[in-house]
Amino acid sequence: MAASSIGLSRFLEAEAPAVSLALDPFNVDALVAEITSDLNNSSNPPDLDGLLAKTQRALAFNLVDARLYSLIGEIKYRQGEKDEAYQLFDQARKLSKTEIRALQRLIGHSIETGDLSKAVGDIDVLLRRWPDQFQAIAQGIPTILSDPQGYQAVLTAIMAGAPWRPGLFAALRDTSEGLDAANRLLLDLIGSATPPTRSELSGVINGYIGQKKYESAYRLFLFSLTDEERKLGGYVFNSTFEPGSGGKPFDWQVPDQSSLEVTFATSLGAVEGEGGATARFLNTPVKGAALQQYIELPPGSYKISLAASARNLKLPKELFWSIRCVDPSDAIARLSIPEGTYNRQNLSQTFTIGSSTCPMQLLRLETATIAESWRFRYIGTLVMHKLSIERLPS
Repeated sequence: MAASSIGLSRFLEAEAPAVSLALDPFNVDALVAEITSDLNNSSNPPDLDGLLAKTQRALAFNLVDARLYSLIGEIKYRQGEKDEAYQLFDQARKLSKTEIRALQRLIGHSIETGDLSKAVGDIDVLLRRWPDQFQAIAQGIPTILSDPQGYQAVLTAIMAGAPWRPGLFAALRDTSEGLDAANRLLLDLIGSATPPTRSELSGVINGYIGQKKYESAYRLFLFSLTDEERKLGGYVFNSTFEPGSGGKPFDWQVPDQSSLEVTFATSLGAVEGEGGATARFLNTPVKGAALQQYIELPPGSYKISLAASARNLKLPKELFWSIRCVDPSDAIARLSIPEGTYNRQNLSQTFTIGSSTCPMQLLRLETATIAESWRFRYIGTLVMHKLSIERLPS
């Protein structure tokens, strides 16, 4: 009978700790679950004295259970006895380096006292063992990064492959100060053994764009380019659609489209008419963008030029390259693409960027389709060998 009660107590310790304890008063896992639940109950203030007595009784029979020292420390902390609480958290850490509550409180204490290297070390331990706990320590990250010692500790950790690196950059994108810190980290990672990923760069660049800090966004893109990528620079980045880059803002982005396929082929050494971006239309309606990138053109007069080839291209609605202001969203230029079959046809259109009215633009290949209908099916192949923008003399 006793064995049955103990077994049932174990079964219920997570879902119903109070029932589990009634069946087995010595079930420490159930006790920890019950006290933790009471401490986390924001709608019903816990009886701290009662919880303290209960936890101390359990400690007498479980002297090496780090969780109990941590819980007693949490209760003491809430009772205002912080010096004793931190001693208990330290004792819990000696027994278990990954005790979650002790780690969280000690991280906060290290930040408060300016011991930021220790804080980052404990953050690393916490998030390696408890990767879902980033939000619990996220509010302390700006303080850490604003201090040279703390910043260097974070940089060293992510250079060493800290698994919480994605969570760090995701959290920093939420505020202006965080974006600036993320920007600095990314620039310091360039040229290291663990350089910025495309996702990290895109996230921070898009964060700047969302905050209308277009110059900061474009500057980060330029500084992040490799030596090979810099060769593709210009008003239109990678104007010949060389494969291997792409995905970041200010570089080619291919939106998800099930109605067409877009592929890049190198123009270097290509047979006449083969290099560039190929759009294959699959005899279905096409709505929205097939290809796009952000560009940054200063005020002035420009010409957009496209060298393109086509095979059996049928366009029930217009297919065109557009240039629009990002803020405000106003149309600037529209370069239409003809139907049919042709080889390296040259198309061009002039346009003007007004003074101080359009700090950043969006260049898109899109259709004029408003509502998808099977009456408007796009068919054939378009090969765009080069798309360039040049500034005209004033």
